[in-house]
Amino acid sequence: MDNSVYKIHMGAADCAVDLGDGSERGEYVSQDYILNRLGRPHRAISLMYCYYPLDKEWPQRISEACKDKEVSFAWDYPYDDYFTYKGGINGDLSDEPFRYMREIRAHGQDVILTLTIDPNVPDEHLVAIAKDLSTFGRMMIRINHEATGNWFSFTKRATYQQIADFYVKFHNILKEHAPNVQTILCAGGVEDPEKNEIEKEKEFADAVRATDIWSIDKYMALHWGWPYDIAEHGGTSHGRSAVKDIYAMAKRSHARFTELCGGKVKPMVLSELNADGDVTGPYEQAEMMKLFCDMVKSDPDKWLSGFTMYQFRDRGRLGLEIEDPNDPGVGIEQPLMQTYREIINDSFFMPKMTIGAGAELPIKLRWGGSEDAEGIAIPIKFEKDPVFCEVTFEEELNLMLEINGRWFYKSPKVKTIDLMSAFFGRHIEDGTGLTLKIFAPPASGENSPADGDDWQLNSYTTITKLPKIRVRYEPTERSKDR
Repeated sequence: MDNSVYKIHMGAADCAVDLGDGSERGEYVSQDYILNRLGRPHRAISLMYCYYPLDKEWPQRISEACKDKEVSFAWDYPYDDYFTYKGGINGDLSDEPFRYMREIRAHGQDVILTLTIDPNVPDEHLVAIAKDLSTFGRMMIRINHEATGNWFSFTKRATYQQIADFYVKFHNILKEHAPNVQTILCAGGVEDPEKNEIEKEKEFADAVRATDIWSIDKYMALHWGWPYDIAEHGGTSHGRSAVKDIYAMAKRSHARFTELCGGKVKPMVLSELNADGDVTGPYEQAEMMKLFCDMVKSDPDKWLSGFTMYQFRDRGRLGLEIEDPNDPGVGIEQPLMQTYREIINDSFFMPKMTIGAGAELPIKLRWGGSEDAEGIAIPIKFEKDPVFCEVTFEEELNLMLEINGRWFYKSPKVKTIDLMSAFFGRHIEDGTGLTLKIFAPPASGENSPADGDDWQLNSYTTITKLPKIRVRYEPTERSKDR
């Protein structure tokens, strides 16, 4: 076994993949479960919350506060039926979404916080939220998404110009109090093939110029009447588009955003992407996602920075899993899951790894985020397919490990990780050389000022002892029946 150790850098994918975890349609699922089902972390995990602190029902989730209210559409409540953001003025940082944000970051992923906000809250609320987020590294926030629609509560409380101005104001407050946070403007893009303009272009032009990241939500098929009716042929509460048309409109939106910024190009993401199985059925749902991703790969313009798969587990048919109606903690895998595994394990959608110079102990690892991290790589030459492969650490470190394309999480108190699942269905040739890659995201999920002047963007971990790697090629004891 090679005792050499090398530095390694993890950078951005050609097109990043993010994952929605929880919304009005499903509950949050733990990152350990998701990692073990999909085999690799995402660039970021998207959480969906709302903040309407001036309402009498606050901070209850509105569907619970108004459970006796007659509702015929998902957005008929006084405010949006997302989980409620427990931070802000006099907030509780031990509650949601912060405990999930910590788990996400400890598992080597960035956070995307989708937050719908009452645009009438005083500025001190926005300052408080910015300070809440200042320790969570290179996270992103999507403020009042689908802002040119008419279904969310914030669109009923302000004009579109006021919503756009609110976005710019909150963006500027974040830059002052949480410069680690990037803003995502999710508004309407180019929707009319005959017009080269985005929805509500006059009102949102300044927001397009101010934001860090451009975004639109695109569903190739959607049952927006869920869960209050069933999508049947001839119905009016669902729709389906051709994949090529959705792709073309999204790309045209990016081009128009660029024109509005005088030719300056910013990152473009699709913050919600899927086809609804209520409309397509489970097999064509998977086919449509694959076709869209094939278009992204084959397009030489490389205009898309990333997309968010909506979502992991869903009570309807917009998830990789459907929530078991008998037990919300159980998911039922859909055909889309296997297709999605294949997509995210395509090199085009995977982070770029660059092996650097040799390293000697002690080694200081830097975690900037899932698109900028410095770790170590330990070469291992395998005689053949292993029967046992495990790694043991003496130090209490929070680590993400990768070997043979499979990722593993090691929490600080865990000493030994069984790596054998990296070889299940991924058999290797005799004499294959692999590298065990090790990265160290912050154990607490938050960055600390103790790490130095760049603490809001980077966290640091020092490894003083390399792990012990146990590889065996035969069973411990041979069967006496052979």
